[in-house]
Amino acid sequence: MRDLPVIAAYAGAGATVAGLAGALVLAAVRRRSVSVAFAVLIAVTVGSLLAGTLSVAWAMFLSGHDLAVVVTVGAVSAITATGAALLLGRWVTGAHRDLERAARRLGDGGGFVPPTAPMPAELSSLARCLAETDARLAESRERERTLEASRRELVAWISHDLRTPLAGLRAMAEALEDGVAEDPERYQRQIRGEVERLTVMVGDLFELSRIQVGALTLNPTRLSVYDLISDAIAGADPLARSSGVRLTDAGVEPVPVEVDGGEMNRVLANLLVNAIRHTPADGTVAVAATRDGQGSVVLSVTDGCGGIADEDLPRVFDMGWRAADARTPPGGAGLGLAIVRGIVEAHAGRTEVRNVPGGCRFEVILPAA
Repeated sequence: MRDLPVIAAYAGAGATVAGLAGALVLAAVRRRSVSVAFAVLIAVTVGSLLAGTLSVAWAMFLSGHDLAVVVTVGAVSAITATGAALLLGRWVTGAHRDLERAARRLGDGGGFVPPTAPMPAELSSLARCLAETDARLAESRERERTLEASRRELVAWISHDLRTPLAGLRAMAEALEDGVAEDPERYQRQIRGEVERLTVMVGDLFELSRIQVGALTLNPTRLSVYDLISDAIAGADPLARSSGVRLTDAGVEPVPVEVDGGEMNRVLANLLVNAIRHTPADGTVAVAATRDGQGSVVLSVTDGCGGIADEDLPRVFDMGWRAADARTPPGGAGLGLAIVRGIVEAHAGRTEVRNVPGGCRFEVILPAA
């Protein structure tokens, strides 16, 4: 038993020398294949065992026969372990190559198809992450295509909406300049009206651009939805009267919300103007505000438009979308509802629309204060 510390010291010295040599080799091959690293690791392990054994054998003066037996057993074990390490490394590198090819297809836009061959747990986890990334990229590409199509439509529609009034303004200005206008005051009123419409359109474009680049600054305060809706109805009442549409209160609870009063007034004004324009004369536009069962506040505007096609409902809040193809001046630039969604989402809320008997209901869901 008194020889054990000496044996441990000699074995430790031999194993340390072999381990340091192996560490240097591993550092040199750290950029090579994992198969090489596995083989070096097995060699280090067996080498450390042999080095320790040989050190003890030299110190204890073992016979040559016994030393040969020890070396032979160690060599056979080293060969067997190295072969197993090479097979394991080949399996891992093969799985890595399959995963690399699948990831390259993902980078080329072809989608990610996980390898079917069995892989180590780490590579399988990486494959699942790549599959999830591919799904998110597909959704992002689809959103980008939809947004790009909406932008192209918006540019075309805005160009048309700007060209028409500008041509009218030019014609009326030339008539006034040449002195051939039969009623100059009427021309001046029309010019003022067209300028106001263009001003609103430019204002909507500026507001939408601020929303899209994240430059919309909110100053939230604690307000009652009753006050918000009362102000919005008062502002839209002249348009409703001129259109022969009735504005009604369908139940407004005095629920407090933390919102930017000016921006939220714009949301309600856009919804009311949109509802009034699409509701026929003698129709009704109803406004309501309630608290739902999830602690949110729901502001709703119900019109009498007759409903929207089911396939168009997901596009209602898209930039530039309009229910009718006719590019009439009252139709606006198709930005009002897109601005509504942008402002509401900036308030951590969401917008929804659905058909109801005789029309549509637009809802703004906001967190309650």
